[in-house]
Amino acid sequence: MGRILAVTNQKGGVGKTATAVNLAAALGAAEKRVLLVDCDPQGNATTALGETKSRSSGTTYALLSGQGRVQDVVRRVAPPYLDLVVSTPDLSGAEVELVNEPHREFRLRQALREIHAEYDCILLDCPPSLGLLTLNALVAADAVLVPLQCEYHALEGLAQLMRTLEIVRERLNPDLVLAGIVLTMYDPELGLSRQVAAEVRQHFGERVFGTLIPRDRRLAEAPGFGKPAIWYDVRTPGARAYLGLAWEILESGGLRV
Repeated sequence: MGRILAVTNQKGGVGKTATAVNLAAALGAAEKRVLLVDCDPQGNATTALGETKSRSSGTTYALLSGQGRVQDVVRRVAPPYLDLVVSTPDLSGAEVELVNEPHREFRLRQALREIHAEYDCILLDCPPSLGLLTLNALVAADAVLVPLQCEYHALEGLAQLMRTLEIVRERLNPDLVLAGIVLTMYDPELGLSRQVAAEVRQHFGERVFGTLIPRDRRLAEAPGFGKPAIWYDVRTPGARAYLGLAWEILESGGLRV
């Protein structure tokens, strides 16, 4: 049975979706069966894989609202090992619609249970907030992957996220662990990047992955062409970095306690 990893950080612009999409593609390149679930109403992971945000029953919204089964909403992406559940702007209404529903935090977990065994890894791309959509992802997940940019105020909000994870463990998902922190937007020529990376490693030690995701123009361009970086240009430093991250995760068994 595959592991479910929630890729989350309540701060925007930290490389969260880039990490979810490119890690999914890199694990697929290693011939691991991967499902990427776009849990963000912005749908950036959906378009980054070249899929349209069409309003249909085959969406993450359908899973959370009970209008569709996961087997019916999965889209096959071109390479043979990667599948996707798309997001549309309709998903933004789910938090309001579900607010009075019983067990609303368990909707995604219950939906994924039907298909969990078919994948080596299920990645959940969360919105940049700690609302009900992210909470559903944290309850469904085995572990959390936190992208953290190597920039000023990088640690801002991280303490809040750690407290949220602790609350989720205490009340809803006692098996949830931190898979690791991924340092993104790293520029070795900038003293600030090196300083932030060193500070994060000092605070979190081995819970920080060794792979550094660099600032990379080709990595930033790839979503505009509906492709992960390794499909767009595998030679680019960003693509190679995500391949390295995938290898690191596979070597560790997918979890870092």
